[in-house]
Amino acid sequence: MKSLLYSFIDQEKLKELLEAFYTCLELPIQVIDDQGTPLSAFGPSSTFCHLFEKHLPADDSCEKLHIKAAHQAYELGETYIFSCHAGLNHIVFPLVNKTAFLGSVLVGPFLMEEPDSLLLLDLEKKYHLSAHDLLMLYENTSSIPLVSPAKVTQISRLLYYLFSGLLTDSQQQLIINQEKFHQQAKINESIQMYKNQGEEPPADYPYDKEKALITKIKTGSIPEAKAILNDLLGYVFFSQGNSLETIKFRAMELCSLLSRAAIEGGAATDSILKINNQFLKIIPSIQDLDELCYKLQESIDAFTESMFNYVPTKHHELMKKAILYLSRHYMEPVTLEETASHVGLNPAYFSTLFKQSCGSSFKEYLNMIRIEESKRLLANTDYPILDIAVSVGFEDQSYFSKVFKKYTGLTPKQYR
Repeated sequence: MKSLLYSFIDQEKLKELLEAFYTCLELPIQVIDDQGTPLSAFGPSSTFCHLFEKHLPADDSCEKLHIKAAHQAYELGETYIFSCHAGLNHIVFPLVNKTAFLGSVLVGPFLMEEPDSLLLLDLEKKYHLSAHDLLMLYENTSSIPLVSPAKVTQISRLLYYLFSGLLTDSQQQLIINQEKFHQQAKINESIQMYKNQGEEPPADYPYDKEKALITKIKTGSIPEAKAILNDLLGYVFFSQGNSLETIKFRAMELCSLLSRAAIEGGAATDSILKINNQFLKIIPSIQDLDELCYKLQESIDAFTESMFNYVPTKHHELMKKAILYLSRHYMEPVTLEETASHVGLNPAYFSTLFKQSCGSSFKEYLNMIRIEESKRLLANTDYPILDIAVSVGFEDQSYFSKVFKKYTGLTPKQYR
């Protein structure tokens, strides 16, 4: 019976790739189906493995381990290097169609250092091998390929580049899984940070981080916005536990917050409300915490991008480039002429285009960024007002106070 894998991947093309890989690197490589059964292989089978397999418990097998490793690779969204029962190394790359696991490409076995007595002693202790069995295994270790760790890393990359293009949906899904994995790693770092601050969760919700998130959304600083989002999620997980319903409630609050920030940043209200409604409809149906966190990350992309959708197409990227430049240099004495030069436009034309695109003049927009950052510093630090004014790009405290009151209705001292 034909494997389901070959309904999505051309069998001959897959064989050609396997043969090319083995011919160049002389490492055993095979394709296994979703149950761990080999479908196609290049390279000699290992005598060491044949001798060792008979010592595995009845309820365990190499096939089970290979499938477990392939699923781990799928969760990570990339190739996965692992050691088998016998302490030999392998690299596995999953083959998926959308979210359906079809099988995997498996490279190995190989060793990353010369075999020694420790390898066999570990096997003797774990599987109670006889002296005769150990001797037989030792005599066959010389047939196992030896590959340096640095080369293994490069082979792992090569495996991804060779086989990720076989299924377009597979490549996209692996990218999504990789992004989810990295996001969860950042959230876990945030949780650990809060744990290190004390045994009890902080009493107050970090509204300063919400304000910082709004500032980053308004200025189109997507990487920084995502970093703050993950920090906020870390706080919620730490203070509320892994309660899906609690996280959903906070997610809906954040979506509303982000939508308001996008509107304040100049996005069309009707398009933002549509995007917000879509996310609010999706959130209740999500049953996985990782997926929920990822949806929030997607919302940052959607809301931030929407702030530039009304810009004429031919100027879209130029305005994004200008706003990103301001978000990174607002604390410096940045000028309209300097920014216009950065995007390759005449200053007068750039000034007109900027106001048409962003709904405010260059100076007003720059002051808005500076005031948003100063609000965060006033609320969360004890720095003198003069120091804060200078740190966000104002030359003197008097002018800073004047602009601050214009935007907030309060003096910096009253706001603090």
